[in-house]
Amino acid sequence: MSGEQIVLVGGLWTDAAVWDRVVPELEARGRRAAPVRLTGRTLDEQVSEVLAVVDAAPGPAVVAGHSAAAALAWMAADARPGRVVKVVLIGGWPKPDGTTYAAFFEITGGVMPFPGWAAFEGPDSADLDEQARAAFAAAAVPVPEGVARGVVRLRDERRYDLPVTLVCPEFDPDDVRSWIAEGELPELARIKHLDLVDIDSGHWPMLTRPAELAGILAAV
Repeated sequence: MSGEQIVLVGGLWTDAAVWDRVVPELEARGRRAAPVRLTGRTLDEQVSEVLAVVDAAPGPAVVAGHSAAAALAWMAADARPGRVVKVVLIGGWPKPDGTTYAAFFEITGGVMPFPGWAAFEGPDSADLDEQARAAFAAAAVPVPEGVARGVVRLRDERRYDLPVTLVCPEFDPDDVRSWIAEGELPELARIKHLDLVDIDSGHWPMLTRPAELAGILAAV
């Protein structure tokens, strides 16, 4: 195995198993991969879980975060600018300091359950067949309220010096450039070394394009 360890952080409603088809593809390319098992009930606890994997790596780490967890990966990079040497954002982007992490859907009984596929109709889920949708929904992990409504905290501006790759699934690089120009993605706008990579998939390329996604991660 060569290069930095790749720390994989899944997005909302997923557990570490969402990377099961990506990890062997990375290993076949000679890269070490470490999916993070997120169990924390608050955002701070989940940041600590990511940092524990980063700190346990034998050397520097690449942190890859999917969807909402792009913000979680960015918080980890902010907390460990010496240990995290690259960041990969998959279908998501960092949120500014002081903003809410991911309270996108209704909170019920202290959690934000998976809202169903109607919320993701269109490009997000077009490449998921009925069997894949049913499997995802059955395995979906409700997001604790303390995570969804947690407040993003960023403190170290050295994060902007880190090379960042944004993998664009259901949107394309030109969309991202437009959003940055319009002021919608202020954290991305300040990154000094930002690469935009397109992937022909819906929102969950680790499920539908695992080999292609692994190839992108391995090349970072």
